[in-house]
Amino acid sequence: MALWDGIKRQLRSVIEWENINDNELFYQWSENGDEIKNASKLIVGPGQGCIFVYEGKVTAVVEEEGIVNLETSNVPFWTTITKIMQAFESEHKVGLYFYKRTRILDQKWGTLSSIKYDDPKYNFPVALRVFGNYSIQISDAKLFFTQVVGGDEIFRVSKLRDVMVNRLIHPLTDYLAEKKLSYAEVDAKRNEIAKDLTSILQSDFDRLGFKLIDFRIEGTEFDEDTITRINKIADVSADMHAASTAGVSYRELQQLDALKDAAKNEAGAAGVFMGMGAGNALSQTMNEPFAKNEQKSKDLGMRLRELKSFYSEGLISEDEYSLKKKSILQEL
Repeated sequence: MALWDGIKRQLRSVIEWENINDNELFYQWSENGDEIKNASKLIVGPGQGCIFVYEGKVTAVVEEEGIVNLETSNVPFWTTITKIMQAFESEHKVGLYFYKRTRILDQKWGTLSSIKYDDPKYNFPVALRVFGNYSIQISDAKLFFTQVVGGDEIFRVSKLRDVMVNRLIHPLTDYLAEKKLSYAEVDAKRNEIAKDLTSILQSDFDRLGFKLIDFRIEGTEFDEDTITRINKIADVSADMHAASTAGVSYRELQQLDALKDAAKNEAGAAGVFMGMGAGNALSQTMNEPFAKNEQKSKDLGMRLRELKSFYSEGLISEDEYSLKKKSILQEL
């Protein structure tokens, strides 16, 4: 039985990657153990590649689809016959590693922890998380195999995602610190950030044998403390705009708000009087500009009537009257 199993292994002549899983990026063919016989046929399908490891060394990388004839030091049947006393094993070990040459599309990524930096405009700490998607493609199979895959029989796309995300946080943090982007500018500049990061990250990934394609930032989110600070800034900005529209200073608006809050929080008659005081203060502040204009109009009217009486009594000439009247009217 053992002899027949050895002979069947010697008869194996067609090698191909079948039943491919979507999550598999590298796959070691092991159906026949580590003995590949002379004159076997290697079939490389569309979008596939194959790395040929012989006696511990990468001796070939097949990147074109089609049939490849394999040549090793093993001769069919002869190895089995001469190795009966060694359990039908040969010292000429071969490894075939299939891999995907196609683009791995629409891979999700996200920072595992918040990116922390100081907002350059408002000078408060920001904790930001970023997420998006990307596509990748193996650019140097031999380099990727030796630097990333190592001795794994199966290397999955999910493992490569971990490799990438672990190298993402520091460049992104450094980028935000160098660019000095305020929290309000991050979302508006997502495309610019993604483009710049692609260039930064690719220099690192080139040394691992794969390239980053269509790297995108889909969204951002801040932690609760950052959101609280952002909301405070938004409230103050809205109050300042309202104060400017009403013709009062931001300090005066704060004083009025304090009076109104005190009136709401006090109980009984004291609350009523405080409320009246707050209302009077608000009314006085809001009506002060109008009161000033009204008083000015009254003063000008009095001066015009006095000027008219001087002219009627013949104390001033008609030219003097017209000239002075024009001067007073220009003050309106």
